[in-house]
Amino acid sequence: MANSGGGAVCNGKLPNHKKQSDSSQNGNCTKNGIVKEAQQNGKSHFYDKPIVESFEEAPLHAMVFTYMGYGIGTLFGYLRDFLRNSGIEKCNAAVEREEQKDFVPLYQNFENFYTRNLYMRIRDNWNRPICSAPGALFDVMERVSDDYNWTFRFTGRIIKDVINMGSYNFLGLAARYDETMKTVKDVLEVYGVGVASTSHEMGNLNKHKELEDLVAKFLNVEAAMVFGMGFATNSMNIPALVGKGCLILSDELNHASLVLGARLSGATIRIFKHNNMQSLEKLLRDAIIYGQPRTHRAWKKILILVEGVYSMEGSIVHLPQIVALKKKYKAYLYIDEAHSIGSVGPTGRGVVEFFGMDPGDVDVLMGTFTKSFGASGGYIAGRKDLVDYLRVHSHSAAYATSMSPPIAEQIIRSMKFIMGLDGTTEGLKRVRQLAKNTRYFRQRLHEMGFIIYGNEESPVVPLLLYLPAKVAAFARHLLNRKIGVVVVGFPATPLAEARARFCVSAAHTREMLDKVLEALDEMGDLLQLKYSRNRKSARPELYDETSFELDD
Repeated sequence: MANSGGGAVCNGKLPNHKKQSDSSQNGNCTKNGIVKEAQQNGKSHFYDKPIVESFEEAPLHAMVFTYMGYGIGTLFGYLRDFLRNSGIEKCNAAVEREEQKDFVPLYQNFENFYTRNLYMRIRDNWNRPICSAPGALFDVMERVSDDYNWTFRFTGRIIKDVINMGSYNFLGLAARYDETMKTVKDVLEVYGVGVASTSHEMGNLNKHKELEDLVAKFLNVEAAMVFGMGFATNSMNIPALVGKGCLILSDELNHASLVLGARLSGATIRIFKHNNMQSLEKLLRDAIIYGQPRTHRAWKKILILVEGVYSMEGSIVHLPQIVALKKKYKAYLYIDEAHSIGSVGPTGRGVVEFFGMDPGDVDVLMGTFTKSFGASGGYIAGRKDLVDYLRVHSHSAAYATSMSPPIAEQIIRSMKFIMGLDGTTEGLKRVRQLAKNTRYFRQRLHEMGFIIYGNEESPVVPLLLYLPAKVAAFARHLLNRKIGVVVVGFPATPLAEARARFCVSAAHTREMLDKVLEALDEMGDLLQLKYSRNRKSARPELYDETSFELDD
């Protein structure tokens, strides 16, 4: 199998790509008995650090009780629906008005069954109102429900100094105002809050041009373009790049924005198993051999869609192998770095730097400013001709309002801080502190016996809870201990893989992490959540390169 070009990465060093490509064309880099060698067009790329990821399977009894929990909840749901339809129990759900009884229903009854009967019972764990900046500590407005979570009322009490383990504030740059934000205040006074126009019309400011040039410099690419909304960066730009007669190969765990963009494009979509190179190569090979359905004409374009860090699994894309395949089969690669830009890599430049690769190996670099940069919006970066094309054809550029000037200045300030252009090394220290906190937090959870998913370097840490009742109890008990967590269940995850998703931040002190870990240790014993058997990944279908058959 061909692999990626570019420079070599050995012993943790990131040498100059141009210099290394000539001197190390046939070298090997070995660690722990693993040799990773690849050649493409006379160049070699080596990644000497083995990719360590865990997807341990739950014990059988946990899965049995999980499905039993959903089964019992479903039975009681049908019983309560019968009582509601009989008028014995009041129905609080959205229903058709009596005068519209002969209309085609606007609300499909069964589609809302899960929301009505399961989600509502534990709805208090989501949409909690926050009344402070989302830093390492935040304040939560206390609310209670008198009708089993159909409605809430505020008690007037503020829960102060809750440890924030859920926000994507990876570098701690989403914080309340201080003097370092003076430039943001100055821009607000000069430009105001809103632009009130699209980029194509009167919304293209010099601040946007300054930000785009800085993003291109940060990523070491030719050009970049910024947008006011991260979700729309994917959903509105993928349709501008591919269309009918094109093929999209999408990782099965891709974010909803990538999925929506792919569907809106009108291109044919095929799914490959998460980070499974054999699954991806089979689809690429079949696409080349058989072409389009019925006509068997060659595909106009083949676009591979992946993420840098997967937000629900905490895993990191196997970029060197994917780049190798896209070069071998002459496909294009689109990578969403929403969670990886600023949070991984020696200097926070994302998974391309994490693997020591050339940014030119990725055709479309996408990322958001909503996580590590403490702002909002997104970017597309890469070759200048790509960006020039999107300036004309992007739906977001043509129809969406441009980024707010103070937001643009906040991103500029954050990016200069990370790059050291503010005259300090504090940004680099935060990137390193995030990596240190991540490894410490993951190691401690693993030692305690929890099942955690993902890469050991990923600041997104999913802790598996499985049972729906434990999801609610977990979040409620931790809030009582002044720890704020995000719990996630179906349909955002598979039915039997409900989890808590921790987001580690550079702003977390060791004392904060220890307090959280102590509470988790006690909670794991109380709710019997320590399912791990401390063995290697028991989900070989994600990495078994000998079996690549896709599910129907």
